[in-house]
This record gives sequence, C-alpha cells and structure tokens, in this order.
Amino acid sequence: MRISRWLADRWVMGVALLVLGYLSLPILVVAGLSFNRPSSRLSYDFHEFTLDNWTHPCATSDMCDAVVRSVQIGFIATVVSTVLGTLMAFALVRHRFTGRSGINVLIFLPMATPELVMGTSLLALFVWSDGQLRATFGFGIPQGFWTIVIAHVMFCVSFVVVTVKARLAGMDRRLEEAAMDLYASEWQTFRRITLPLVLPGIVAAALLAFSLSFDDFIITNFNAGTTVTFPMYVWGAAQRGIPPQVNVIGTAMFVIALLLVGVSSLRGRRAKRLS
Repeated sequence: MRISRWLADRWVMGVALLVLGYLSLPILVVAGLSFNRPSSRLSYDFHEFTLDNWTHPCATSDMCDAVVRSVQIGFIATVVSTVLGTLMAFALVRHRFTGRSGINVLIFLPMATPELVMGTSLLALFVWSDGQLRATFGFGIPQGFWTIVIAHVMFCVSFVVVTVKARLAGMDRRLEEAAMDLYASEWQTFRRITLPLVLPGIVAAALLAFSLSFDDFIITNFNAGTTVTFPMYVWGAAQRGIPPQVNVIGTAMFVIALLLVGVSSLRGRRAKRLS
C-alpha cells in the first residue's frame, strides 16, 4: 500500500522527468560531440576526446563569418521587433479603437502561416519591390542582408506582441492609479511603476525574437540572395561533412541562454524576498 501510494503521488513527476530527459537528449549529444575528433568528415561517432574544437572555434573561417552575420541580423531584428511589438501591445491592451479586434487577428497570422508560404510570399514581395524601385527611382533593394532583416522583423513582431500582451494583461492597474494619486506624473508612473513591471515580459519577448531570428532557415533561404547565415551554412555543410565546431557554437548558444534564464530567475527570487 505504501509503495502504491508513493507511486500514485509521484507518477506525474516521473513522467515529467522522462519527457524532459527525452527533450534534453539531443542537446547532450551536441554537447558531447563538441569535444569529439571525428574519424572522418562524414562520421558522427565519438572517436576521440579533444579540446581543440573549443580552443579553435573559428578553424573554419566561413562558419564564423556566418555566425557573426546571424548574430548581427538577430540583433537588429530583435531591437526593431521588440520596440514595435511593445508599442503595439500597449496600444492593444490599454486603448479601445476601431479595428482593434481585426488587428488582433492579423497579429496571429504570421504565427499561424507556414514558413514555406511566408518565405515565398516575401520573396515575391521583394522581387516586385526591387523591380518597381529600379523602374521608378533607378535603384532597388537586392536580396541579401537587409531583406533577411525585414523578413525576420515581420514574423518576430507577432511573438513580441503576444508575449508583452500577456504580461500587460496580468498587471494590476491599481498600482499605477495609486502612484498617480500620490501626485506622480504620467512619465514618473510609467518609469517607476509600469516599466519595471512589464520589463520581464519585454526581455522574454526579446530573447524569443533573437532565438527565432538566429535559428530561422526556411524564410531566410528564400530571401537571402548570396548572404549565408549560420543555419544556411550548416545545411550546406551537411552535404560535405559538418565541422565539429558547429557543435561548439550550438553548445555555447545553449549555455548562454541557460545562464540568462538562470540570472533572470535568481533576480526575480531576490526581488520577491526583499519585498
């Protein structure tokens, strides 16, 4: 009876741990292969332990160029989409205007649209715009770095709006009203009350936008032209043998994301203890 009761109380936790272990297995494999010296370019078996991949992550210069390019695109797309998405979220949550429900539906369209459809649609848009600009003004927007940035901003904005909206919907408006009752101006209320409360949602949205931008392949592949990002480099290298330094980049990105989440969680716990 004691054993059956113990299992009944903890079976959900056991299933959850098994699911988390299954989800973490690919990450552990990538981390392990980052310390591997493969027997051949097309071999993925663990042949020999080495630290050369970590001490020389840019042994393949093309890969590091692609990583830097992906980080640049991700940073620009994150900043633009976070600013636009945050402003849109405030407008949709705090104001009532004509067409508000229709805009809420339109925001979900990029999230629900298959990436293949969005990629081809953006390709057609950029090709048409380039032709029209060249015919009218004598210059155009060739496919490359900036078309990728525009494409990434278009689908990242929706995720930012949804994330910040969820944070705003859970806020207690009485805190802002109390601050203004104590003679705080609108700017002081926003800076000291609203912004600190909504900031975790904005940071979470920015991290999500950067992850989506850095990781995107399908939409980028349609609109990249001759520009090569890190996912496109990995896809191309798979045909001739992926260098082990790719696993180093993947492991490093995961560790950085894990550290950011850990620091944010610790700061949140300290703030609760102090309050």
